Amino acid sequence: MLAFTFPGQGSQRPGMGKPWVDHESWELVTEASDIAERDVADLLLNADAETLKDTRNAQLTTFVSSLMVLDAVERLGFEPSLCAGHSLGEYTALTANGALSFEDGVRLVVERAAAMHEAGIKSPGVMSAVLGLEDDQVETACRRADSDVWVANFNAPGQVVIAGTSAAVALASDHAKELGAKRVMSLPVSGAFHTPLMAPARERLREAIALAKPRDSDVPIVSNVDAKAHDQGNEWTTLLSAQLSSPVRWKQCLQTMSENGINNFVELGPGGVLTGMAKRTLESARTLSISTPVELDKLIEWIGATSLPAQQLHEGEHLFAVERLVVSPGAGVFAPNKSIANGARISVGDVLGMVGEQEVRSLFDGVLQSFISVDGERLTAHQPIAWLRTI
Repeated sequence: MLAFTFPGQGSQRPGMGKPWVDHESWELVTEASDIAERDVADLLLNADAETLKDTRNAQLTTFVSSLMVLDAVERLGFEPSLCAGHSLGEYTALTANGALSFEDGVRLVVERAAAMHEAGIKSPGVMSAVLGLEDDQVETACRRADSDVWVANFNAPGQVVIAGTSAAVALASDHAKELGAKRVMSLPVSGAFHTPLMAPARERLREAIALAKPRDSDVPIVSNVDAKAHDQGNEWTTLLSAQLSSPVRWKQCLQTMSENGINNFVELGPGGVLTGMAKRTLESARTLSISTPVELDKLIEWIGATSLPAQQLHEGEHLFAVERLVVSPGAGVFAPNKSIANGARISVGDVLGMVGEQEVRSLFDGVLQSFISVDGERLTAHQPIAWLRTI
């Protein structure tokens, strides 16, 4: 059982796009730039740490980088049983699984970042990680401060993030140290995210989410707000809105995935923060982070070691010798061939649908397991459309 996880703001770093420039998945950067009307490539290649700290840059670059890694992984034929994203990463997870189209995902992330940036200007705040205390002790430190400071992230055992006004966070940090915290560390963000100080951004974002109309997804996504798996699109309008001013229950999300049989966690995107959290939270978890093309081979070996007996692995096949993905030949709106149902026998050259005016023809013989893209979804080139099990 495999889960894909996607990082949030704070994972961005200068030059994180450089390893991907010559990879086919880099085309997502061009498409994102057109949608966002921003030079995403320049941010991924040339922006310094201070520029990337700006919420509007951090969220967009992290989102696009994570989907670029996902695109490369999907070309290898991998598919998860569950997904989750940390804060911003929840939007990546929804886009990864078709609940949001790529275009809607980019626009929502741009709107979310702008709304949070403005809320941060109106109500300035900071965030700090408290290390070495239990959750309830950190909550006690915030209450003792008796000011505008709250728990913002339950990340892992002994790793909790607090947020609020600068003075209030300083007070709560002092109380946390008195209670035995090993360390309190400020985070490179520009606002008190996931606290009531973000409330002014909620209405603006709520309207944008409603317009995007999140769809149902085949792969459930575990929500930050309630740590439960959701696959119904209509539930995400309120969940994404609530997420802005509610704590991220990441530790609980990991526990939910574990309770659902997940023991393999692959983090897709810049950094490796979520991988460390999974190791701290779940003793039996197998973890891997993928942020560069070179690490794709590690993923093949990592999953192949437990997915297939050694005698089934052949040079050049990499993984899933019996599974193949049919991908979009170009960008456009997808219309499936409605005469083909799950379980249908597919031959090389069969038309599975249309993307705009282009036919989607299968390159493989096999049995259709399911359509990954839904009718009316706007696709980018090479986005997965259907999953076949070869005969």
